[in-house]
Amino acid sequence: MDGKGAWRDNIFIERFWRTIKYEEVYLRAYENMGAARRHITKYLEFYNGRRPHSSLADRTPDTAYFGSELMVA
Repeated sequence: MDGKGAWRDNIFIERFWRTIKYEEVYLRAYENMGAARRHITKYLEFYNGRRPHSSLADRTPDTAYFGSELMVA
């Protein structure tokens, strides 16, 4: 992160939200805000714990940053 207002700082967050929208939100019709929170929370657990990322040499973020798979309840 280069500093306040640098365009490069926002790329990672924009890409992350695009992924959530296309892989989760646009595929479901949530009944209410509680259902949306539950489904998005479940997706984020999948995204960080089980979904391989090409930029991390096909490892999950949990594996890349914590060294081993975390137990997801």
